[in-house]
Amino acid sequence: MATEILTLTNVSRIYGKEATKVLALTDVSLSITKGEFVSIVGPSGCGKSTLLNLMGALDQPTRGAVHFDGNSLGEMSRGELTDLRLQKFGFVFQAFNLLPVLTAAENVQFVLQLLGFSRRERQSKTTEVLDALGLADVADRPATELSGGQQQRVAIARALVGEPVLLFADEPSANLDSTATRELCELLRQINTDRGITIVTATHDPLVMGYTNRSISLEDGRVVEDKSNP
Repeated sequence: MATEILTLTNVSRIYGKEATKVLALTDVSLSITKGEFVSIVGPSGCGKSTLLNLMGALDQPTRGAVHFDGNSLGEMSRGELTDLRLQKFGFVFQAFNLLPVLTAAENVQFVLQLLGFSRRERQSKTTEVLDALGLADVADRPATELSGGQQQRVAIARALVGEPVLLFADEPSANLDSTATRELCELLRQINTDRGITIVTATHDPLVMGYTNRSISLEDGRVVEDKSNP
């Protein structure tokens, strides 16, 4: 039986005051099932990133409710939300957001340090995830010396090393060429299949959408289509 891991009920997000009010999302209701690989698609400015931020507890809705594993995010304290993001969620952004002064391995280990792992555990877990993502050869290279595709893989390794339940990816192919994008998609699908991690990605790239098993289409902040992909 499919298990709903994330639900949004009548969610709206409004930015600004009356004179400058922007309706980023309007009355969105949907659920994400454990093990899904979902794409949120639509034109620029339609609300994809806003929706992803609400799902990932990076923002709060103006109206409506978001529940993760049956728990209301709106009823959690700031500290509880921080712990949730660290322990249960992984994030991959359009900008790789790697620390340029650190090596690939050090960028990954940084998350484990926040989670309180010992130095030995950090090294072991980092080596394991970098090996799995084909990054063993560049582990000791500074982030600035990596290609775009390698930097994105390091960003994914950083998101995975804490063993999240949900992985959120916001326009992950935006700074990649078509070859690197295809490699990224294969990697995400492998992570979803082999590790059982639920993935939600916001994208306008048809190539990325084609690798997911469900697409949620937005227009002007509203869900206009929700379909399974062949």
